Amino acid sequence: MFKPRKKAPAQKEFWVVAERLPKASPSRFYQLLNGTLEEMDFARQVREMCAPAYAEVARGGRPGIDPVVYFKMLMVGFFEGLESERAIAARCEDSLSLRGFLGYALDEATPDHSSMSVIRQRLGSECFARVFALVLAALRGHGLLKGRHLGIDSSVIEANASLRSLCERNTEEGYWDYVQRLAGEAGLKTTDGGELRNFDRKRPGKKMSNEQWKNPYDPDAKIGRTKAGATAMVYLPEHTVDLETGAIVQAQVLVGDHRDSEDLSGRIIEAAINVQEALGTRDVEAMPETLTADKGYFSLEEVGRLQELSVKPVISDPHRAQRRFDKLSSAQRQSLARVERSVSSKYGKQLLRRRGQHIERSFAHLLDAGGMRRATLRGLENLNKRHQIAAACYNLSQLLRRLYKVGTPKQWRAFLRVFFEDHLHAFFTAWLTLMLRMENSFAKFWLCHFLVGTPSENRGSSTGC
Repeated sequence: MFKPRKKAPAQKEFWVVAERLPKASPSRFYQLLNGTLEEMDFARQVREMCAPAYAEVARGGRPGIDPVVYFKMLMVGFFEGLESERAIAARCEDSLSLRGFLGYALDEATPDHSSMSVIRQRLGSECFARVFALVLAALRGHGLLKGRHLGIDSSVIEANASLRSLCERNTEEGYWDYVQRLAGEAGLKTTDGGELRNFDRKRPGKKMSNEQWKNPYDPDAKIGRTKAGATAMVYLPEHTVDLETGAIVQAQVLVGDHRDSEDLSGRIIEAAINVQEALGTRDVEAMPETLTADKGYFSLEEVGRLQELSVKPVISDPHRAQRRFDKLSSAQRQSLARVERSVSSKYGKQLLRRRGQHIERSFAHLLDAGGMRRATLRGLENLNKRHQIAAACYNLSQLLRRLYKVGTPKQWRAFLRVFFEDHLHAFFTAWLTLMLRMENSFAKFWLCHFLVGTPSENRGSSTGC
């Protein structure tokens, strides 16, 4: 027999000397980010933008959370790749570096996720759009915004809604109740989930239509295809990008069944206004020289409107082989001819390559690396708010890359690792080579062992080790 040893409870310290506590100071990357925001006068302008959403001090009550802190927390979500506001709040609470970035000491409580939700609901969409415009205007002074050649494309966001919760728009009948009723009418009376799914998969005339079905928890989400090809509830994020610099000049989230070509000219006008306001020009009606997009954005009517606005569209016609030119008007035939010349020209092919480079990169940073591929919020307005700030952070990372050669914390760590590895390796190689020239046998042994290989592996080689 033996007696298990029990650990006696130790008396905890009643107090700790302040000098022994860790310091909440931002890491080098967030120091650079803070310095960049200070040069932009970010804090003062954001407080002025958000002031109308808060009550006056004279009315009393507990002071609200600084909106600058809220937007900085959203920046943390982008740079750290965090999907939800709950994850952002937990990360900011745990990290000393992020506490220093937000300006919170160790004895202060950082905002929790419920506070972030309240601030998001309090601030209107106009505040988020103005913060995006503020960052976009900061790119002008560093040559990161031209606005002459724009590209546009869309991707897919998986909505925070499930197909299992679908209900019929008119009768409010649940989807599986509907399938069970159809199975009963077909002579299959069962409540087994596997048999119902098998029946639903093979039943003739099956059609998942957004006109018939909706999700009661997120009515704005639509049935569509994800990037992996699966059927799910989705939204469509759309970016309009400056093809000369890669800056996002307009970012928005559209409903999942929105056609790319629908009201294309209207969205380009909005993007052009954003560019002109960021450049500080008075001619807000000036339009970009070209617009580059894939064939999903082609529409004969929209292409004609863009040409009327003096914008040269570089968009391939997907129906050119089947199009009946004899049934088109003279103006339409001329419009198609101009588009065909633009697409087949040398500069058109170059713009199409730039579109694939810059727009796909923006989607990769926002959706995949920035944690926005799957939505944790519901509703088109909420997603637009979060996505606009993520696009502003992407532009901010472009500015940091121009100023400091790094745009994300991960890239900063990789830069430091490569820098020290290269320089330390060069230093030790030079030192050991010097020792070898001085006929130091000990250095010669270590040089052969670490840089060339072990003596047994290099026996008989020309190095003489």
